[in-house]
Amino acid sequence: MKSFNQKVAAITGAGSGIGRQLALLLAQQGAHLALSDVNEQGLQETKALLQQYPVNVTLTQLDVSDQEAVREWAVQSFKAHGKINLIFNNAGVALASTVEGMDYEELDWILKINFWGVVYGTKEFLPYLKQSGEGHIVNISSLFGLTAQPTQSAYNATKFAVRGFTESLRQELKLQQNGVSSTCVHPGGIRTNIANSARMSDSIRALGMNPAKASQAFNKVLKTPPEQAAKIILEAVKADKARVLIGNDAKIIDLIQRITPTHYSHALSFFTKKSKKKRA
Repeated sequence: MKSFNQKVAAITGAGSGIGRQLALLLAQQGAHLALSDVNEQGLQETKALLQQYPVNVTLTQLDVSDQEAVREWAVQSFKAHGKINLIFNNAGVALASTVEGMDYEELDWILKINFWGVVYGTKEFLPYLKQSGEGHIVNISSLFGLTAQPTQSAYNATKFAVRGFTESLRQELKLQQNGVSSTCVHPGGIRTNIANSARMSDSIRALGMNPAKASQAFNKVLKTPPEQAAKIILEAVKADKARVLIGNDAKIIDLIQRITPTHYSHALSFFTKKSKKKRA
C-alpha cells in the first residue's frame, strides 16, 4: 500500500495518543476514517481536529474487550464507508503488579483489552480487508513484547501474545496472497496517557517500589512524541515491514536482548535498581 488517499482506515483508541495522531496523519493524506475509543469525549476532540480535512469520519464509542461490539463496529464501518482497507488495533491499558500479588480479575481485565481486543479487531475486519483487494492490519505490541520486566508480567504476557499472533498472521497472509498484509509495532516510551491510566497494585511494594510514585517514574521515560510514532507506523505500512521499533529505548533494549537473550534481564534489573535509588 503506497498511498492512503481514498483508503478507509479503522482505528481503536483514536481518542488520544498514537490513535489520534494516526487519524490526523491519515486524514492529511486523504484517508477516510472509522474511529473508536472507550472515551467518547476523546473521540469528539479528535473529530474536532479532523474537521479541516475533506474526509468522511465516523465515530463509535467502543470497548474492544467486547467481541460483539467490535463485530458490530466492523459491520457498521463497512456500511458507512463502503470498504475498509486498514485496521489499527491500537487500544491498550497497563498494569503494574507482582505475579504473586496480582488478582485474577486484573489479569483477565488486561488480557481482554490488550490481547483479545487485538484478536477481535483483526478477525472482524479481515474479511473486509480481503474484499478491498488492498488491506493492512497494524497491531500494536510494545517494547515489552520483546523483553520482560519486573512488575509487568501481565502486560508482558499480552504484548508477547500480540507479537506471536501478528507474526503468524503475516505468514498466513503471505501464503494466501490475498492482497492483505500485517505489521507488528513495538513502541518504547511514547508520550501518551497510558501511565496515568495504568493500574498500580500495592503488591509492587514487595519489590521496594512505591505505587504512588510508579506512574510518575513511568511518565519520565515516555520520551517519543505520539505524532512521531504515528509517522513511523504509516511509513512502515507503506514499506510493508513485518516489525517496527519506535524510539531509541526500544532499539537499544532490543539490541541488548539480541546480543544476550538469556542474560538481558540482568541489565534491566541493574537499571531498575539504579532508578529506585534515584527516587529514594
